[in-house]
Amino acid sequence: MRKIIKFATLAIAAFWAMGILGSVAGQSLPKANRIVVAGGTITEILFALGQGDRVAAVDTTSAFPPEARAKPQIGYMRALSAEGILSQKPDLILVEQGAGPTDALAIIEASSIPVVTIDAPPEADAIPAKIESVGRAVGVEAAAADLAAKVRQDIGALKAEIAAVREKPKRVLFALSLANGRITAGGAGTAADAIIRLAGGVNAAAAVNGYKPLSDEDVLAASPDVLLVMNNGGHAIAEDAAFALPALKGTPAAAAGAYVTMDGLYLLGFGPRTAAAGRDLARALYPDEIKP
Repeated sequence: MRKIIKFATLAIAAFWAMGILGSVAGQSLPKANRIVVAGGTITEILFALGQGDRVAAVDTTSAFPPEARAKPQIGYMRALSAEGILSQKPDLILVEQGAGPTDALAIIEASSIPVVTIDAPPEADAIPAKIESVGRAVGVEAAAADLAAKVRQDIGALKAEIAAVREKPKRVLFALSLANGRITAGGAGTAADAIIRLAGGVNAAAAVNGYKPLSDEDVLAASPDVLLVMNNGGHAIAEDAAFALPALKGTPAAAAGAYVTMDGLYLLGFGPRTAAAGRDLARALYPDEIKP
């Protein structure tokens, strides 16, 4: 029996991966009132659209607004359990691109519960489309259009402000984590890279793609002016621990004590608050030019 169940699970996952089963793009479910969300930015958008009361459960990345943390949890968005999600009796499941694993999503899809995957490219200019996709999925298109327009305006205003900065662009190293004396940094194509660029900085780790561990030589070659870290979850790195690393000791960031710490979802979520996050980072990089 176990072999049969395992075979069925694998078959469903294969069908899902091939597109025979899959999430429903463009579907609108305005009457859904038990929405399960895997993706902190989707949760944030739903609450910003005034739809928080329709959210039945969220994943562990859904840390904002504070009310979201009171919702039942379904685990981490990249390690979802089909049983845990289905136990919430959802009538709509919204997942951020990259959620998984594939077999769990395939089992959920096979249950006939609508699943909508929201694209999440790490670019500020893609945020309005993300908001509109969430709004369309839950049937609040007008409110989503208004929020998207505001976000578009805020991002445009930030870009104009950054364009007026005269100071030499700061080289920023985003450290995702620290393990065994090595930094895992955010390279090209990451949300970290996008927020650094939005704030008028230069990604010191742009020579690598994705989030990758750096050797001491790599860190020294990156020559960061500023070290950027998250201040929450298991990714927090204390300033003294970071600058005690041999690789960072010889950098301009260590010499200047240039250490910036921000909330992870706020910094990397690319949602309604991203323009504010980008401005906060820019103000930390260029305090003489970006005023409070």
